[in-house]
Amino acid sequence: MKNLSRLLFALVLIVSFSNVNAQNQDNPWAIEFGMNAVDVHPVGEDAPQGEIFDEFFNAKDHWNILPSLSTINVAKYIGHNFTVSVGGSINKIEKWGQRPGPTGDINVAVADLDYYALDGRISYSLASLIKSKKFDPSIGIGGGYTWIEEGPFNDNGAGNRSNLGAGTINGSLGLTYWFTDNVGLYARSTYKHAFSDDGVKHFQHAAGFSIRFGGKDTDGDGVFDKNDACVDVFGLEAFNGCPDTDGDGIEDSKDSCPNVAGLPEYNGCPDTDGDGVVDASDKCPTVKGLKALAGCPDADNDGVADGDDKCVNEAGPAANNGCPWPDTDGDGVLDKDDKCVNEAGTVANNGCPEVVEPTAEVIKTLNSYAETIKFATGKSSFKDETYPVLQAITGILKDYPKSNFTIEGHTDSVGSKTTNQRLSDSRANAVMGYLVQNGIDSNRLTAIGFGEDYPKASNKTKAGRKENRRVEVKLKK
Repeated sequence: MKNLSRLLFALVLIVSFSNVNAQNQDNPWAIEFGMNAVDVHPVGEDAPQGEIFDEFFNAKDHWNILPSLSTINVAKYIGHNFTVSVGGSINKIEKWGQRPGPTGDINVAVADLDYYALDGRISYSLASLIKSKKFDPSIGIGGGYTWIEEGPFNDNGAGNRSNLGAGTINGSLGLTYWFTDNVGLYARSTYKHAFSDDGVKHFQHAAGFSIRFGGKDTDGDGVFDKNDACVDVFGLEAFNGCPDTDGDGIEDSKDSCPNVAGLPEYNGCPDTDGDGVVDASDKCPTVKGLKALAGCPDADNDGVADGDDKCVNEAGPAANNGCPWPDTDGDGVLDKDDKCVNEAGTVANNGCPEVVEPTAEVIKTLNSYAETIKFATGKSSFKDETYPVLQAITGILKDYPKSNFTIEGHTDSVGSKTTNQRLSDSRANAVMGYLVQNGIDSNRLTAIGFGEDYPKASNKTKAGRKENRRVEVKLKK
């Protein structure tokens, strides 16, 4: 018991040391505790020991089991699936194999020999090989020192039942099942090969609980600080400890809308109406629309969003609030471009009717009529035979409603120049007055007298003076 006390004290020191100095890794430390069984039979020796692996699983006849806390180990993960551990165990040896008897093999018993062991081991985990986080098989090799109280089959002649100690080289196979990241149930079988005469070859089996510890998780999210990209914020293991506030599967640091669940293709932002425009930029987030119109619909496809379109179901330009431009006179020229909105015209003439100008022949005809206008002598009143001439002139002017004309009055040189000027003005206005009274727009006409200034012939002859007393009609440009 004195040796057991020393063993437990040493292990307490080891555990205390590991707990203080391993706070910067993912649970790099583990403590194992449980019970153990010692079997000195199937080791390849002479009776009462037997052949290697002989009756290996015969726990009833060969296993010395101490049904209490009888083994404890401390392990440290060193990387690349390797773990080093040290531990100790105690037991009582009552079974020492078997020997032949007259009717069969007889189990050999000894008198409660004390068993103590201190061992070290380096193990390699196969969990990553089988891609499991729960099942953790391992293989190990190591060495230690074992004391077995002197008995009839390990007698060195001392005769005082002293504890005989020997160094061993050990090989082991183990399996741990991790219920959680920190707590597991383990089972291990170790072969201990002793080289000295005081040593006993044997198998030692152990089972119990394994508790991993030593990692630091500041934010309590289950991701240890050394792997936690967001040490001070509770997060998810899938995102290396960083949060996903809206639960859309995109961590906040990569989520453009961290507080609203969205889609990966929109960097975590939502598109409620599914039109390809994220809600934050969608002016119509609940109605499927067009990207070009910031997510708003355009029923008539005129490029004006329905909310701004005064004619939602009729295509029109944005300049007219989505409504088509009117064409009041139906001439194919829109009112906005039509200089004669209420009068049908042509495109070439900006929506106004084409102006048909009288030809030179028509002007010649007008003047042939005008030259026959007769006035009373020295007056501006018409002679009776002049009225048919004036009617003919009126009819020609009505044929050209868009043309403007100048009515010119001329005299001969008989009388004073002032008198002749006044007379020419009076006669030109008399003709214009008749035309206006008979339906010609006054805006189309201009009357002017030139007196005797522009004679056509010589005023020295009667025939010449007659020719100079005249009225002329000219097209006004």
